[in-house]
Amino acid sequence: MSKDDGADEVAVRMRMLQQSFDAFDEAAAALLGLNRTDLRCLDLILAKDPMSAGELTTAAKLSPAATTTAIDRLERAGFVTRNRDATNRRRVLVSATEAAHAVEREVYGPVGEAGTMALRRYGKDQLAVIIDFLETAHRVQEEQTARLKGLPVRE
Repeated sequence: MSKDDGADEVAVRMRMLQQSFDAFDEAAAALLGLNRTDLRCLDLILAKDPMSAGELTTAAKLSPAATTTAIDRLERAGFVTRNRDATNRRRVLVSATEAAHAVEREVYGPVGEAGTMALRRYGKDQLAVIIDFLETAHRVQEEQTARLKGLPVRE
């Protein structure tokens, strides 16, 4: 691609979008009295409710001890409960509380509604291009995350 094909502008806009996501997450975490890791864990739990502690460890890419600490804080905040799995007593299931679902509706519901409204200006073909772009951007981010994990840590 040449420099004037718009790719550079897309890259700038993607960076701005990422910064806006970060600012929103920071504001949401502050509103809820959580840190960003706990907010990410809560989001993962809300997306797959209930979720085992081990699944949360994997999804959040945390150590088991860090996951336990995050669950402890979310439980104290009233956003999750822990219960033994009825079919495997060694397994702990973490479930979102009604308070967590209320927060999800209050904080994230309006974002989804505003996004849906904003996307109504696009036709079906344009939405297909947007979806393709988002899938491509997601894949690129995952590839670049893997690349960074393969580099030696700077000291």
